[in-house]
Amino acid sequence: MDIKKLQKLAVSALEDIKAKDIEVINTSKLTAMFDKIIVATGDSNRQVNALARSVHDKVKEAGGAIVGMEGEDSGEWVLVDLGDIVVHVMQPAVRAHYNLEELWQTVPKRVNAPAATKATEPATKRATTRTSTRKTASATKGTTAGATKPAPTRTRKKTPAAE
Repeated sequence: MDIKKLQKLAVSALEDIKAKDIEVINTSKLTAMFDKIIVATGDSNRQVNALARSVHDKVKEAGGAIVGMEGEDSGEWVLVDLGDIVVHVMQPAVRAHYNLEELWQTVPKRVNAPAATKATEPATKRATTRTSTRKTASATKGTTAGATKPAPTRTRKKTPAAE
């Protein structure tokens, strides 16, 4: 089946059962496993299962192949694998937690250079401060800067073996 037809069919099936926030993400340049991801939200376990079942049934009626379905038992996140398209139907909390849209985005978020520099400055200052403190502490004990004490060894008490 043509991928455009398959996408329209899946989105239509989701709209029939009142899915919310339907997003189609093109992943063809990110992975060779599938070309698109469709993410949709259902308000309850029952609606999530009904949305996934609707996609399954409509694609099957149109002669499309269903590779598999997972997650029907819990109803929080149901995945319908259509081969070239993978449909994720989730409850709002699960969708917000996993945030698949950000994971599969094609344009990475950039960090501003000045903010990144500011974040690294305190770490450098802290490392310098710690080093100078250690030298000062060893100098006040009357030891030379290069001398180190061996670490004390600890022995464990042996417990009788369980019989």
